Amino acid sequence: MIDAFLYSAVADLALGAFAGTVAGLLGVGGGLIIVPVLVVLFARQGIESSIIMHLAVGTSLATIVVTSISSVYSHHRHGAVLWRVFWRLTPGIVIGAWLGAWLASMLPTREFKLIFGVFELLVAAQMAFGFKPPPSSALPGGLGLAGAGSLIGIISAIIGIGGGSLTVPFLTWCQVKIHNAIATSAACGLPIAIAGSVGFMLTGSSQLSLPNYASGFVYWPAFIGIVIASALFAPLGAKLAHRLSTKKLRGTFAVFLLGLAVWMLVG
Repeated sequence: MIDAFLYSAVADLALGAFAGTVAGLLGVGGGLIIVPVLVVLFARQGIESSIIMHLAVGTSLATIVVTSISSVYSHHRHGAVLWRVFWRLTPGIVIGAWLGAWLASMLPTREFKLIFGVFELLVAAQMAFGFKPPPSSALPGGLGLAGAGSLIGIISAIIGIGGGSLTVPFLTWCQVKIHNAIATSAACGLPIAIAGSVGFMLTGSSQLSLPNYASGFVYWPAFIGIVIASALFAPLGAKLAHRLSTKKLRGTFAVFLLGLAVWMLVG
């Protein structure tokens, strides 16, 4: 029992360290790494296979609540967050994240992994080839932003990410400057994570096969290890970003994501 606990604790810390470094280095949300690795770790812990994906995604969203706070504060200090846009996106994001958590609770594990794997393939392709949507004319009105926020919230909650892979392309498509798009996307990650993780806690609360120390589909031991290590290693990634070739690193990481996606699809 002690050996299993130590293995799990060390693995969670290592996962948090890697996810934090990559987030600081490439600005990529950790959910795309955290979810598939947690699936492996939970399987080794003997957690019921029918809830492994749900527990991994819910826990990933919970970690984003903490990690996004420091990111938002940093961007806010530089005056880069477009708060007017944030507040117009947020109602749709919250509703979408709640809906995404509810939809995810009804997905069988196999189909859940399939959806995650396909999304990860798309992100890997985008990172490798740098696909960018053609610019639009301007930001849509309140109804359009609410609709966009809802779609971003639904997909992000199902995948277990903070939404940067969706929000940044959307905002740049609307001709928002890239620095403002990244900063505003970081801010949007907080309501996504809060609404999504709460949704997963509620939808999973009636499950009888949950492990000890879980609140619905959020597993707190993994949450603690990932958050601690991620916070410590994110600054290291940010420092390395100024010394290493980001283009080559993005290509390498795209291959890594491709491997994770293939494993999720066929593993």
